[in-house]
Amino acid sequence: MAMHGLGKVTIGVPNPAETIEYYSEFGLAHLGDGRFATRDGGEQLQVVHSPLRRLVELTVAADDRDDLGSVAGRLTALGIPSEQDPTAVCAVEPVTGTRVRVVVRSRISVEPPVPPTPYNGPGRIDRWGRAPFLSRTEPVRPRKLGHAVLGSTDLASTMRFFVDGLGFKVSDYMGEKAAFLRCSVEHHNVLVLAAPVNFMHHTSWQVDDIDEVGRGAQAMLEGHPERHIWGLGRHCAGANFFWYLKDPAGNFSEYYSDMDTVPEDDLWSPAVLEGLQGLYAWGPPPPPSFLEPDDLAALMTGAHSTRG
Repeated sequence: MAMHGLGKVTIGVPNPAETIEYYSEFGLAHLGDGRFATRDGGEQLQVVHSPLRRLVELTVAADDRDDLGSVAGRLTALGIPSEQDPTAVCAVEPVTGTRVRVVVRSRISVEPPVPPTPYNGPGRIDRWGRAPFLSRTEPVRPRKLGHAVLGSTDLASTMRFFVDGLGFKVSDYMGEKAAFLRCSVEHHNVLVLAAPVNFMHHTSWQVDDIDEVGRGAQAMLEGHPERHIWGLGRHCAGANFFWYLKDPAGNFSEYYSDMDTVPEDDLWSPAVLEGLQGLYAWGPPPPPSFLEPDDLAALMTGAHSTRG
């Protein structure tokens, strides 16, 4: 696959200072001016001012200039205007208004590779003595940006932009309400939801294992129980462990680990998951505020007022 993952998200919020402080606590390295880096992926988040919280820009990483030409050609075939230079092709997703940049960017490498986490099981001893996570005292720092989730008032059109225009693959569907899309070997890098208003639902950040998911969330909740949204649990679609928190602007942020991979497209067939089946295999049920964020009505009102 010529594309190999997400490069960066730029989120607009009405309260940048508070939101910057939150993502610093979340474990991202603040580079200044609202720009953040992950441990392995370099700069992958930027926080800017916006009257309403929204996904301003999504960057997708590609291998070389030929890949950019292919994307530009597909967008033209769809009638979507784009801009191209030697290192990027840019277009605006016509429904949500999100600017998407496909850029030539090196693949993320982990040096040295993260060793497997040893777990014991019935009749199987992979570790001796005390569990090694007990010695982890350093703050959790995400390895990379994994995926972004968008609510769209026209699911089919937004899917067409990502699949037919950019070249994403469909991994799974949640009935007719959502589609999991990938541009890497991971199960999904973009999830598009059918929604009454265009908005950003969450961003997701990879950590080493389930213990890091739990440690990261626990640290974020100390003194801030209002940040908790949903977790700990395991998704069905993607199979990753998860814990969701809420930033001061109302965006959800997810720690995740152990996601399904699709090394060969021919070896994977999309499934249609009905109801809440695609959301979780185990864990507490999702709260209503996860399915329909509390500020959706305000976002709808604000979207109309800014257009007017």
